[in-house]
Amino acid sequence: MFKQFNYFDNVPFSTMPAFQFIIPFTKISISDLPHVGGKNASLGEMFNQLNPKGIQIPDGFALNADAYRLFRRNNDLETVLRDLLFSLDRENFTNLSSIGAQARELIRRAKLPAEVIKECKEAYTLLCNSAGLTVLDVAVRSSATAEDLPTASFAGRMESYLNISGYAQLLEAVHKCYVSLFTDRAIKYRHDMGFMDMDIAISVGVQQMVRSDKASSGVAFTIDPDSGFKNTIVINGIWGLGENIVQGRVTPDEWTIFKPVLEEGKYDPILKSHCGEKEFTLIYSEDSENKSAEKTIINLNTSNEKRKQLSLSKDEVIKLAGWCLTIEKHYGKAMDIEWAKDGISGKLYIVQARPETVHAKPRKQIHEIFKLLEKSRLIGSGIALGDKIASGRARILNSPLEGDQLQEGEILVTDITNPDWDPVLKKAAAIITNKGGRTSHAAIVARELGTVAVVGTGNATQVIKNGDQITVSCADGKDGHIYEGILKWTVEEQDFSGLKLPKTAAMFILADPNRAFELSNYPNKGVGLLRLEFAISNSIRIHPLALCEPEKIKDIELQKEINELTSDYRDGKEYFTDKLAESVAIVASAFYPNDVIVRLSDFKSNEYANLLGGKYFEPHEENPMIGLRGASRYYSEFYRKGFALECVAMRKVRDEMGLKNVKLMIPFCRTIEEGQKVLAEMAANGLKQGENGLEVYVMIEIPSNVLLADEFARLFDGFSIGSNDLTQLTLGLDRDSTLISYLFNEENPAVKGLIAETIKAAKRNNIKVGLCGQAPSDIPAFAEFLVNEGIDSISFNPDALIRGIENMNRAENLKQ
Repeated sequence: MFKQFNYFDNVPFSTMPAFQFIIPFTKISISDLPHVGGKNASLGEMFNQLNPKGIQIPDGFALNADAYRLFRRNNDLETVLRDLLFSLDRENFTNLSSIGAQARELIRRAKLPAEVIKECKEAYTLLCNSAGLTVLDVAVRSSATAEDLPTASFAGRMESYLNISGYAQLLEAVHKCYVSLFTDRAIKYRHDMGFMDMDIAISVGVQQMVRSDKASSGVAFTIDPDSGFKNTIVINGIWGLGENIVQGRVTPDEWTIFKPVLEEGKYDPILKSHCGEKEFTLIYSEDSENKSAEKTIINLNTSNEKRKQLSLSKDEVIKLAGWCLTIEKHYGKAMDIEWAKDGISGKLYIVQARPETVHAKPRKQIHEIFKLLEKSRLIGSGIALGDKIASGRARILNSPLEGDQLQEGEILVTDITNPDWDPVLKKAAAIITNKGGRTSHAAIVARELGTVAVVGTGNATQVIKNGDQITVSCADGKDGHIYEGILKWTVEEQDFSGLKLPKTAAMFILADPNRAFELSNYPNKGVGLLRLEFAISNSIRIHPLALCEPEKIKDIELQKEINELTSDYRDGKEYFTDKLAESVAIVASAFYPNDVIVRLSDFKSNEYANLLGGKYFEPHEENPMIGLRGASRYYSEFYRKGFALECVAMRKVRDEMGLKNVKLMIPFCRTIEEGQKVLAEMAANGLKQGENGLEVYVMIEIPSNVLLADEFARLFDGFSIGSNDLTQLTLGLDRDSTLISYLFNEENPAVKGLIAETIKAAKRNNIKVGLCGQAPSDIPAFAEFLVNEGIDSISFNPDALIRGIENMNRAENLKQ
């Protein structure tokens, strides 16, 4: 069984060898980076400072950088290596492979110094004795002395060796770590980071193995790795040893944890969990005795049962997230952490921590908004990295050794990548992989380079052919799409550095929860309108009543599709409520503690019919725009079961997850009586107005809302003017009709009169009033009108926010 120990502390000081090249973790702190490298310095720091706080760190020792320098001197390598590196073609890297191969061969032929061998054996013996074993399994890891600086990390560019047993394998692994300082990717990275003329040395860490081959392992970031959002911890997990996740061979489980709720400790801090495929499981080989270091582990196909099972329990996720938060606070910066679970003891361990390097770099407050102007046949899709678009000729590569085939401007398509691919990836206009998740190697490199990437497509190398002209779009949120042909797109640059927020609250209109973390970096006062329709149609996809009354679905193929989507849940209703709660919680956490006003579903009957199973429930209406929608659905015998699911999801967000910044809003409420019925229906489903601070707003989008504004104000906690519907219903036109579209105008005196009266009624009744619409960003005079009337907030679509704020500031300056 794995047990925690401080083996050097168990040896009497008088009998401890006077080591010259060995430093135990108990004697290492972060200040020792020049001697033991970033990885080992961090391990020693955590072992000494964070172990007492309950964070489990496996013990070990470091072979210091002086041992490597002695190795170089004794083998007369210093001059020849320096000359070799100096001959590198630093512009086109045409001789990189040759230089790397020669350097590695020089290191391989060299001999470890006798005194280094002697001390390694003595330190390893102490490690074994303290564990009560004759032979102990250890992990042997490279640790460069220029590693894990705030803006650079050698992580993944040198080698680690797992399941090392006995002196022979230990010394072989140490020697291989020295060789790995001269991999092609390490040489290239050294050049890219400006370290070519530095005396980079290598330390080797020897650490007791955690038996994660019998359990699980993974990585964690104390910042959202895509957007840089600082209030979340993202944990990825797989079955078996962790190399599969680092190399991007598998699609991992993923949990997103909200730090403020985690620290408070009263509510469920897990915003979102996702069960990944976890295609492979890396384990110890059963007959690893006397094998060389790289042959002691084998990769197996993960069973279907284990693929569908999460690699950590909920309690373990929360415990691990708490450790990650403690580590981040200790270092005072965002961290990239590796964890492992011991399958024998059942305990969790932190096995590595380094500064997160992508978002540590200073970021300009300029954002490019990419918009695809046309669509074509969708070839494939996967996880989107970033939010850009690229197009070009596809180049399918099976190995980094084929990297010279990739031409400038081409799109790399491959199965998976690992650090050997780094020099190749830098040339690609976009990256597409079959396998990998958001923390895979390809994903991490794409973020560092700012390259468009779609990972985890599953079949890109099958559906794309060499030479195909394709467009890769990550501008649609979480999903990245690959389209046939070269498509047109636009790029709009928004600079919001130094942009002052107006007194009138500038808020977002949001539909896609996957953009929330990124958009929270913009100047804003929260979300004035979060539409649920996007989450329902994209994440859930199934009609709510089809989940409440599945027996009414008669189509066998449709039943199979619904069952497949809901297979990880106890029933369809839980599927709906959990998925919807996750979507809302992501947005609420992104803008916390500012208000996020959630508009309950406002599909029309024809839109509901497009959901899976919808045709079995939805009526045919001649004019759905003014038919069974909004409030009228919620209390109807026809739909109240579906509305109950929305209520359960919102109750979960507020009462179980603690996100009380969520306010709810009722759309298309035609009469006071309807408002009363909806509030009663909500209360019956556990959402009682005023309880736990719950506020309920109403949309002002029908002339009757304005004519009875004082009565609506006594019933609801706030107004939100929906200028689009209010305009069309005031002017008696269908905004979807191109024949009369020229009449649609928010600046019509009748429309402005109703808006002005709504604002006055809100002020009379001392409630908040805002407006959601495009006009204040497109028409400066309309923004001036709203500001002059005293509106509390104006909400904008993301692409209109900056322009809208500028119009509001101009209006407020004129008002003074």
